[in-house]
Amino acid sequence: MTVLKTSLRNFLAHKGRMALSAVAVLLSVAFVCGTLVFTDTMNATFDKLFANTAADVSVGPKKNDDAQQTGKPATVPASLRAKLAKVEGVTKVEPSADSQQLTVVDGRKKSLSPTSGAPTVGTNWDESQKKSVEITSGHEPHGPAETVVDADTAGKHGVKTGDTLRVIAAPGDFSVKVVGIATFKTTNPGAALFYFDTPTAQAKLLGSTGEFSGYGLTAASGVSDEQLKERVSAALGSSAGDYALRTAAESKEENKKDVGSFLDVMKYALLGFAGIAVLVGIFLIVNTFSMLVAQRTREIGLMRAIGSSRWQILRSVLVEAVLLGVVGSVLGIGGGVALAVGLMELMGSMGMKLDMDELTIKAATPVVGLAIGVVVTVLAACLPAFKATKISPMAALRDAGTPADGKAGKVRAAIGLVLTAVGGLALVAAAKSDDAAAGSGMLGIGVFLTLVGFVVVGPLLAGFVVRVISAIVLRVFGPVGRLAERNALRNPRRTGATASALMIGLALVAALSVVGSSMVASATDQLDKSVGADFIVQSENQQPLNPAVVKAIKSAGHVEHVTEYTIVNAKITTPDGKITTQRLSAVTPTYADDVRAETVKGNLKDAYGKDAMSVPEGFAKDHGIKLGDRLKVAMVDGRTAQLTVKAVTSDDTSIDQGAMYTNIATARSYLPADKMPLDFMVLAKAADGQTKEAAAALKASVEDYPQVKVRDQSDYKKLIKDQVGQLLNMIYGLLALAIIVAVLGVVNTLALSVVERTREIGLLRAIGLSRRQMRRMIRLESVVIALFGALLGLGLGMAWGTTSQKLLALQGLGVLDIPWPTITAVFLGSAVVGLLAALVPAFRAGRMNVLNAIATD
Repeated sequence: MTVLKTSLRNFLAHKGRMALSAVAVLLSVAFVCGTLVFTDTMNATFDKLFANTAADVSVGPKKNDDAQQTGKPATVPASLRAKLAKVEGVTKVEPSADSQQLTVVDGRKKSLSPTSGAPTVGTNWDESQKKSVEITSGHEPHGPAETVVDADTAGKHGVKTGDTLRVIAAPGDFSVKVVGIATFKTTNPGAALFYFDTPTAQAKLLGSTGEFSGYGLTAASGVSDEQLKERVSAALGSSAGDYALRTAAESKEENKKDVGSFLDVMKYALLGFAGIAVLVGIFLIVNTFSMLVAQRTREIGLMRAIGSSRWQILRSVLVEAVLLGVVGSVLGIGGGVALAVGLMELMGSMGMKLDMDELTIKAATPVVGLAIGVVVTVLAACLPAFKATKISPMAALRDAGTPADGKAGKVRAAIGLVLTAVGGLALVAAAKSDDAAAGSGMLGIGVFLTLVGFVVVGPLLAGFVVRVISAIVLRVFGPVGRLAERNALRNPRRTGATASALMIGLALVAALSVVGSSMVASATDQLDKSVGADFIVQSENQQPLNPAVVKAIKSAGHVEHVTEYTIVNAKITTPDGKITTQRLSAVTPTYADDVRAETVKGNLKDAYGKDAMSVPEGFAKDHGIKLGDRLKVAMVDGRTAQLTVKAVTSDDTSIDQGAMYTNIATARSYLPADKMPLDFMVLAKAADGQTKEAAAALKASVEDYPQVKVRDQSDYKKLIKDQVGQLLNMIYGLLALAIIVAVLGVVNTLALSVVERTREIGLLRAIGLSRRQMRRMIRLESVVIALFGALLGLGLGMAWGTTSQKLLALQGLGVLDIPWPTITAVFLGSAVVGLLAALVPAFRAGRMNVLNAIATD
């Protein structure tokens, strides 16, 4: 009980010094709990949506991942409806006709598709839709010229009843009038929904009134879903295997699997960044307790002198850690809920309206948050706690304070150097690896060992690096700069630990910057070397191009030629007897001029001859394929061809790496017209000297199709740069939490250092150091620590990024590009961070009363 009282008294007495450590725990726990609450809420929301919309038994087309991308969804025959209606126990058969392969534009030719990546869905209106939405304005769609729009899409784009919209689908374009607005009863999953009457949906979305997307069956009272499924299967007989039969529970599980995979990726990615913040927080907590223990040396020695055992001293420090962990965790759990609400609002702004009534806080969430906060804090406090037990009773007779630790332990330095050296060798091995999988494993080992090695060897590096930085940055400030340098060097372990926290976040920033910049540079280099076409035409929503679009492009003026590009799925039987499913790039022969693929054998133009093809170098080597070999190529949903290998292409490229080429005319000759995939991309070459005119003509030709973009090579390079930049900015935003925690570590170290040096500060003031000089000294010390951490982090990160690029070179991304402007900006920004971190500690040091400071024991 005495130990508990002492710990509680010490905790309350030093609550100001504990505050920043508590904030670090709070932020880390909030990130973890917020992620769990948000993803649990998303799961619960979708569970409710799927439960509300699932039929007792559904009958749909069997899933086929190898199906050709014709722009039309898979269907089942309309004639099946009558057979299902006769099954005993079926009270209602509701057919569905829906497609996600469409674009809807308003009268201003603006696309109404979501910008979040969610689909645009067209479907038929029937009674089953009333489970999830209700028409709050207007009426249901009747006839081929009417549609109902979901309220979220209507509100976002200013669509009202009476407006005319144009629907662009694979079977063709058609215009409709908005006759109703439908509001979701549960959650809008972010999609844009358009409802049509059933015959219109069949004809315009599926391409035939003799097809449906599937059927929803309602079971009679007393008939279970499983029983009804068995009866339907029996009624279908031998053809049952051609369809996907699911109960409501199975449909819900299948939908959850699709959504859950995305949510799991999001969940574990966020938890990964939370883990980085927790790791950084450990350094802060270790430093806090190390300094608190050091400052209480005399007090602990006195406790030992009056009979306290080592075990009691250990318990006293650990109890303080538990109190810190509990306080920080409890606040963090509340912060996590607030963070989850913020994420829900963010998703709402992107189109996915999440009802706050669905906010899900599982019992495990606060338990996990509390456990993480307390366990991490206690583990971080263990080392300082064990050091406290080594304080002897004689310490009660000495002055309080922390003795200077001018030299880091030799054993620690040796271990750190060995770890760093082994990690460096692993990075070198990864960079020289010819196998991506093996190289990735070595990269992981190298990253881990070099990180741990730098953390361990930090105190040794501090003695050298801080002197170098000080010679460049601090000497111009005269005696004040020298004092700041000595303060940073007086305890290398503390300086190393504080800088290491900042190092981790900046190392990841530097590594990702190098990788991202190299990816952009490599792709740009490949475009310059390989792409001869002047224009690349693609759909922004990654859907295949509508045939009308391709026709319009071909009719554009000032164009020398247009090259079509599509993907055909086929099963190839190789000379070694193996059958593999492959994607053939079916193109028009001018593709050889528009994309200059390097060949290692043969001539690529010959691969576009009748019944000819090319194979990539790696595939040929793996299966013993030689020039002139005839391969059995079974087109999915089509006939089997015997194609002659006329060229072997190099794998040393990032554009179309691993592609197999054939003439699009060859593919069409073995596939029925309704199974031929739509063009995925179109390339265009301008007539000689008419590039500007061709650009204008091509853009004019697709003006009615806002989802289609015409880009020249510079536009395409910018697109790649923007896409990589957006991904990196998102990652940087998540890493910002770890950097914030690291900055708090700098603040806490300086604040505790000021308390520790109270008497020293008083003496400096007494011999003539002004308040302004005192504040400058603290700020300069902070800047040196921040620059030390930045130098280590950026150096380590560039090593990681360079090694990663060498591995990416195996995938054709062979250009290493160090983003020096970014690296320089981060380094200089670290100095600014150091200045900001020192504001409060410097202000406090400058405000000290000189006499009281000198009198401090």
